[in-house]
Amino acid sequence: QVQLVESGGGLVQDGGSLRLSCAASGRTWNSYVMGWFRQAPGKEREFVATINWSDGSTYYADSVKGRFTIYRDNDKSTVYLQMNRLKPEDTAVYSCAASPFLGSTRSTRYRYWGQGTQVTVSS
Repeated sequence: QVQLVESGGGLVQDGGSLRLSCAASGRTWNSYVMGWFRQAPGKEREFVATINWSDGSTYYADSVKGRFTIYRDNDKSTVYLQMNRLKPEDTAVYSCAASPFLGSTRSTRYRYWGQGTQVTVSS
């Protein structure tokens, strides 16, 4: 069992920045791949980024590439999502998740989920 707790969401203006955190705990948490997903009202859940705990390799959705950065702090058991140059279309509930499958962008491949944190970008 892996427990995930997100924090860092909030309201920011168009072009602003936010950093989301996802604290992991539980048995073998560092053997999983970590991902961030988001879901806007009336839309399906969307892949944002993923990182492999062991070697730090990352993968991003095209919509956030060059603006968002996913990284980890192994000592703190925490994965971060640094979001720069935010746009109103980035508004969504952001959730972190853990998967046993390397490089997966499909939410169905993620086994454990956090509760989500709201990000709102005003125009």
